[in-house]
Amino acid sequence: MAESTPPSRNEPPHDDTRVLRALSVLEQLAAAGQPFSLSQLSARLHIPKATLMRLIESLEAYGYVMHMPDSRGTDRGIALGPRAAQLALATLANNTFTRACRSLLRSLVDTLGETCNLTALDGDTVLYVERVETSEPLRLQMQPGTRVPLHCTASGKLFLAQMPAAERRLVLARLPLKRMTNRTLTELSLLEAELDRLAVRGIGVDNEEFVRGMVAVAVPVRDPDDRHVLACLATHAPTARANLNDLLEVVPTLKAMAVRMAPLLQTVKSGGGIA
Repeated sequence: MAESTPPSRNEPPHDDTRVLRALSVLEQLAAAGQPFSLSQLSARLHIPKATLMRLIESLEAYGYVMHMPDSRGTDRGIALGPRAAQLALATLANNTFTRACRSLLRSLVDTLGETCNLTALDGDTVLYVERVETSEPLRLQMQPGTRVPLHCTASGKLFLAQMPAAERRLVLARLPLKRMTNRTLTELSLLEAELDRLAVRGIGVDNEEFVRGMVAVAVPVRDPDDRHVLACLATHAPTARANLNDLLEVVPTLKAMAVRMAPLLQTVKSGGGIA
């Protein structure tokens, strides 16, 4: 029987190539922050479409990627799946980013007296990346890794408001505008008008739209180089302690902390740690 020829030192084994290609797909989707078509991924990664399609099917079966419907309801865009987000969170929880991030959030909570969150855009949802709770007994408890809607949360509305008009229309067309409270904006024209106003102000607000009796404000954490929105920094409070106007008064404090938070996120993003 003829012996198989081992791979050359400059060429990884076939199994290693598949693993590296899978990681390349995840890295590309994480860096993009938006769905890609199969053709776009193939061109960017220089992987034949047939090969890439088989790889995408395997990644999708395990939850690392998912298909996002376009404005016509057709599954065309490929985005990171829930398991990729879980992996990113687990990675973050085991490095210095979490300690530095929680330290900044803790100082912000000490200043404001209310819970503060760092959130990221994850497909068509908001992902809680890190969070520090207030010491007040009346509070809304949520864990890092939790996902919440875009259309009725302060961070979600900020992410939508900062999108280019064409991208925002596509996202809104496929979002289920579920009524969470009697204040939730479920009429598309009213929501779009609200997002236009928030885009000018550069903030996000939630006036009891997600949870009855809870208000929130959010500010963007921007890349210092290109001003791209990396994440949102938000605080929320029960209306028993504060109203929306009270939270709007602390926006300058949130923005100052967002500037301090940006270098941390810029470092993590360059390493592929946050989408």
